[in-house]
Parts: sequence; C-alpha cells; structure tokens
Amino acid sequence: MARISLRIDGATVEAEAGLTVATVLWNLGRRRLGRSVTGSPRGPLCGMGVCFECRVTIDGIPHRRACLEPVASDMEVVTDG
Repeated sequence: MARISLRIDGATVEAEAGLTVATVLWNLGRRRLGRSVTGSPRGPLCGMGVCFECRVTIDGIPHRRACLEPVASDMEVVTDG
C-alpha cells in the first residue's frame, strides 16, 4: 500500500493511504483526542461515527469524526487531547 505524509498536531507522520485518521492516531499510540466539557479525556469509542468521541480538526474544519475520515497527503490534523 502507498504511504503518504500528513501532519498531526504539528508533527509530520507517515501513514498508509486508505487508513482512517482514527486508525493512524491509534497506531501512533494517541488514545486521547479531546476532552469533555468537564475535562475528562475523550477518544475513539465506537469506530463507526455514531458516538462523536473522536472529533478532531482536519484542514481547519473542526468537529470532524476521525473514524470516518480517510487520511490524505498533506492533511493537517489537530487534536485537543
């Protein structure tokens, strides 16, 4: 499978094309992607877009579900974890 480069929280990483953002984050050991309104850590839960716990900012657009977004070359992902 082809490899691409993207940025996650300012760091350049390589990933296999076709993986979701959530999968790449998980493979990097990133379990916390955000925080609840009370400050509790949040991360991927359902893996299919139902729970909204994996929301990240992708290319400047907030509240994108990382489990539904395939990675793309030069994508910029910002977590709140």
